[in-house]
Amino acid sequence: MLQNSDLLSPGRVKNLEDMKRRTLAGNCGVAVFAIAFFCIVVAFSTPSWLVSDYRITGAKLDQLGLWVHCFRSLPDVNDDYQRRFFVGCRWVYDPFTTGYDGIRGFLIPIFMIFTQFFMTFSFIGIFISLILVLLYFLCGGPDQKHFLITLKVTAYIILGAGACAGIGVIIFAIFGNRDKWMPGHANNWFGWSFILACIGACAAGVAASLFFTEHHVQERRVRRFKESQMRFELEHETKT
Repeated sequence: MLQNSDLLSPGRVKNLEDMKRRTLAGNCGVAVFAIAFFCIVVAFSTPSWLVSDYRITGAKLDQLGLWVHCFRSLPDVNDDYQRRFFVGCRWVYDPFTTGYDGIRGFLIPIFMIFTQFFMTFSFIGIFISLILVLLYFLCGGPDQKHFLITLKVTAYIILGAGACAGIGVIIFAIFGNRDKWMPGHANNWFGWSFILACIGACAAGVAASLFFTEHHVQERRVRRFKESQMRFELEHETKT
């Protein structure tokens, strides 16, 4: 019969304690993921991807983002008499402003559609990852069922979100400040929302790498614990 002293031997207690501990990679992964989540969410929802030089008093553009455009005085390209100007900030799909839907093709060229597409996937992926990371941080443990699978899925989703954000910022960096799109392109530069998107894409890649490392370490711990359990059972059988 098994004795309590056998069940709680120092080696088995140490293995059980190791099984319940997160590694440094996991803790760092959570911290870096928090940075990635903040940067991607803020970049997705703020209108400072491209901004005009504030020192230029006659600039037509103020700032623009993925979903909101802010103009100081943008003439309607479809008005031959130049009597209609767009001033202030508007949602890019604004259905209420007269003539705004007519310049939507100008406001959202094909590269902006691709940027919106990839950043939307990144936004969705980072929110799904948030749920999984909270499960890992608050109530997940290597001694629980499906922990390793959940950890690997979390890493892959974070990596996918970071890759989508990276593709989005690369597309915008190549075409966002080109000539013949936004007026005064020589006096425009990439704003802080774009910079946050770049940081978020890089941070997501780092966080995914850390979670992959955590998965590898925890997988080894589980394997080692199972091996020690098998040895313990064999030793007990030989004793009896």
